Amino acid sequence: GGMKQIDPVGPCGQVIVDYSLYDARRAGFETVIFVIKHEIEEAFKAAIGDRVSRVMDVKYAFQQLDELPEGYTIPEGRVKPWGTCHAVLAAKPYIHGPFAVINADDYYGVDAYRTIYEELQRLPERGAATMVGYLLKNTVTRYGTVSRGVCHARDGYLTDIHETLKIRLRDDGTIGDEDSGVLLEPDTVVSMNFWGFMPSVFDEMERYFEDFLRRDAGENAKAECLLPNMVGKLLKEGRLSVSVLQSKDRWFGMTYHEDRATTAAMLRKLTAEGMYPETLY
Repeated sequence: GGMKQIDPVGPCGQVIVDYSLYDARRAGFETVIFVIKHEIEEAFKAAIGDRVSRVMDVKYAFQQLDELPEGYTIPEGRVKPWGTCHAVLAAKPYIHGPFAVINADDYYGVDAYRTIYEELQRLPERGAATMVGYLLKNTVTRYGTVSRGVCHARDGYLTDIHETLKIRLRDDGTIGDEDSGVLLEPDTVVSMNFWGFMPSVFDEMERYFEDFLRRDAGENAKAECLLPNMVGKLLKEGRLSVSVLQSKDRWFGMTYHEDRATTAAMLRKLTAEGMYPETLY
């Protein structure tokens, strides 16, 4: 019912991404690129951007429907954004080194940032990426379905990822895929869109986005070009290896309006336990 990314839920009016950036900064990250729409720029700066700019180098990239490769146009009836792959492409002009990708409305936990920061220092310039994996049971909500990248890994490396759009925590405590009816193991590793890439990934990302525009965008006005699907395709083609960094932290976020109270309570608890100061910046 509103812009959940800038909905104040912390004890002193912080939004979720305030905590993400606090954790990222103490892990070593120095620059943040907010990918937003032009329409919310002023509201976003007032809610978080101006505050974060006191302690980090802040840049803004804009994901707009009409920012397409030459020769492509917006299909009739298309109003939905192009998806996470296109969102990251919008940030390309500002990225010149290893970088992490997160969702603004998800809380990932302190250790995840330290772990991915260290892994990014070890990645070769081409052909490699990393991700933070979470246990499925720690990423579901009681209030509806969630979309997760269901992962398979071997020896610490991703072998397959499948974006599963309607995962539900059932009343009996089991977790299932609503589309297929298949039950999922609670300890299944899933992606929460916490990725680590080198700038060379943009070459692959641009090719994948153009393929998406040719293949999917014209037929389905709601189709999205998603990072997990891109990574899965590159894995199958042998063009990318992805190390999986496991996190046992419990996810929380604001997928649904009803999640807001739980999120606020968790942030109050973490603050009371000394994980965060009451005033972050």
